[in-house]
Amino acid sequence: MDETTANGADNLPQIGLIAQYVKDLSFENPNSPAVYQWTEQPQIDIQFNISNTQIADDVFEVAVKISANAAADQGVAFAVELVFAGLFGIRNVPEDQMRPFLYAEAPRLLFPFARRIVADAVQDGGFPPLMIDPIDFGALYMQQQQQIDAAAQGVAGNA
Repeated sequence: MDETTANGADNLPQIGLIAQYVKDLSFENPNSPAVYQWTEQPQIDIQFNISNTQIADDVFEVAVKISANAAADQGVAFAVELVFAGLFGIRNVPEDQMRPFLYAEAPRLLFPFARRIVADAVQDGGFPPLMIDPIDFGALYMQQQQQIDAAAQGVAGNA
């Protein structure tokens, strides 16, 4: 038995970012070149989605999907969609801590890179860069978890 095994270090929780990458990127500028003459400020709708997939025993892919649509009375100024993902090696993490990591901490680590890619894509399309406000993924996770818990209690209460 080596020293690492003897002191239990091989059982400690370990998380590491293996890789991060653009999985899908789409930018549409359907009303160019007329869009550059519009004087009305477009309304921008931004949507987020987080998903994860177990790739191997200790490897998970976490994907952050960002969709942004800018529209004015004249039509769509631009639409951008990005799926930015990361591969995370996760070992010896208790089951009750896996979900918070996959839906809060991992997206928090990926978001700054995804935000820059969206800003660059919009700017490369001829518009001012779209600077998405920082997102508190931990608070969103907690809010979603409370809704799931409340729904579960409601179902249990009706049984």
